[in-house]
Amino acid sequence: MRVIRLPVAARFSRGVIMPTLPAVLYRLIQDHDIVHIHTPMPEVGFATGIARILGKPSLVTHQGDIVMPKGFVNGIIQKGSVVMSIGLMLASYVVVHSADYGKHSSFLAPFAHKLGAIYPPIDLPAPQWDEVARMKHELGLTGKKLVGFAGRFVEEKGFDILLQAIPLVVQRDPTIHFLYAGETNVAYERFYERLVPLIEQNRAAITMLGLLRDQQLLANFYSLCDAFVIPSRTDCFPSVQIEAMLAGTPVVTTDIPGAREAVQVTGMGLLVQPENPAALADGITMMLANRAQYALHRDEAAAVFDYDRSIAAYEALLERMVRG
Repeated sequence: MRVIRLPVAARFSRGVIMPTLPAVLYRLIQDHDIVHIHTPMPEVGFATGIARILGKPSLVTHQGDIVMPKGFVNGIIQKGSVVMSIGLMLASYVVVHSADYGKHSSFLAPFAHKLGAIYPPIDLPAPQWDEVARMKHELGLTGKKLVGFAGRFVEEKGFDILLQAIPLVVQRDPTIHFLYAGETNVAYERFYERLVPLIEQNRAAITMLGLLRDQQLLANFYSLCDAFVIPSRTDCFPSVQIEAMLAGTPVVTTDIPGAREAVQVTGMGLLVQPENPAALADGITMMLANRAQYALHRDEAAAVFDYDRSIAAYEALLERMVRG
């Protein structure tokens, strides 16, 4: 893999402006057999358009529709997704992580004739059980039932809904404690800052671990949790729940397109009504009360979300596209 970094002239919300991108893309695409782009990305049209001009096939892996919080600027960005649709229109083929998400996305509907689904290739080492026990002791959480959550602290992830559910959960069982892994400082969205009062109200029930960059530490974190929760408003196919399942930890997930598929195909969790703190609290307490019913062995989850099978599916697709 060769990484080419281009100068950034300015930043706009989640994206950056790189004036030299079209020219660099043109030169690179000339020298390659196929173009693979990951969206959402407004510049996708440059890549697929140039590929079309040069007679090269292009594959788009769509990571999820653009979902922005309310606001004037964010509204402009949301409407600007039409520019991205032109890029997908010019693409040879489009892949999404979840067939369920592809079926229910209005943005992807015009491309249904060239839309496929491949689970993302997720690889996670086996948990180190001695380290998991040590981690729990060092955090002072021995005797606690632990519920994990992770990801970018942005509105679409629904962490505000979880924060409203936490008092309901702890009221029923004071031994339940919550662990968060991830970054709270998201440059393009000040969601965490808005939630500080709510976080402080729940401070005694939450331990913030920060961003876990080491894969082994991440696997140990998932295994440390008795359950993992995904309270998202929208989510194409959250990789955190697959990582949790690969560590043997069952999940409580909102019943929304894409995010619900992992539970549906494995039975390794519960689905709850989205944007409903009471329903989320019910799901968490029910999960912990009946955990054995949902906690499959990590090998069973790996059989569904097989890393090698996902890589082979991409390889076969790319090979077919190059051969025309």
